[in-house]
Amino acid sequence: MMGKQLSYEELDINTRDILVPHNSYQRGLSMKRVKRIVSNFDERIANKPKVSYRDGHYYVFDGQHTLAARKLLNKGEDLMVACKVYYGLTEQEEALLFAQQFGFADVLTAETKMRALIYRNDPEALAFLKATESVGLNLDYGQNLGENRLGCISTAFRAFQRVGRETYTEALSILMEAWHGEPHSLRGETVRAMIEFVDLYKGEFSRDRLVAKLQMIDPLTIYRKGQAMGINMAGYKKYLYQVYCIYNGSCKKSALPLKF
Repeated sequence: MMGKQLSYEELDINTRDILVPHNSYQRGLSMKRVKRIVSNFDERIANKPKVSYRDGHYYVFDGQHTLAARKLLNKGEDLMVACKVYYGLTEQEEALLFAQQFGFADVLTAETKMRALIYRNDPEALAFLKATESVGLNLDYGQNLGENRLGCISTAFRAFQRVGRETYTEALSILMEAWHGEPHSLRGETVRAMIEFVDLYKGEFSRDRLVAKLQMIDPLTIYRKGQAMGINMAGYKKYLYQVYCIYNGSCKKSALPLKF
């Protein structure tokens, strides 16, 4: 699509005729954001919603909150709104444009972008999704903690890109075997710490030993003890250090060397 010439025309469309593709790539409506737009609304600088005309319907891919704000300013009644209407886009192409949008709108979260990229069949995003699902986890685009739900999508995806599928899935499978998808075991700090540990000590650690050691502790231990270290160790390393200590325990004979 990168080389595809996009053309549009400006049309006045009634808000009742504009659909929001919530069931595919679009995020849910945030009334908090709508009210913020209303409180700062200035007709002179207001952006025109971007709409795709597809299969006989108008679908907004940039501006659903602006539309909702205009409707709220109109006492909740539908009204005519000037829009930029694009023709010839597929739903997957709309998803890509949605994921790439910037400007007055809030910067999209990595989770929202990931959802849109997966919907448009982006190869790397799909590979990440399949790798995550292969160990029994589902991506949670709302960044919520839940059983078998991975909400730290941005953290996990960056790690996946860096270490590759094999190391990524090995780390997640260890977490799953130890704690069976318990929500707190899937915190971003714990997920990254495990991925970093598996990558750093690849070929040196015993998987069975690590799983057994993890099963003996509460899954919040890594996060709590890491937090307690304060500034004594930077960033993710204080959580990686917890995994390192859990694995070594008090056994000096088979202890792994400190590499970080």
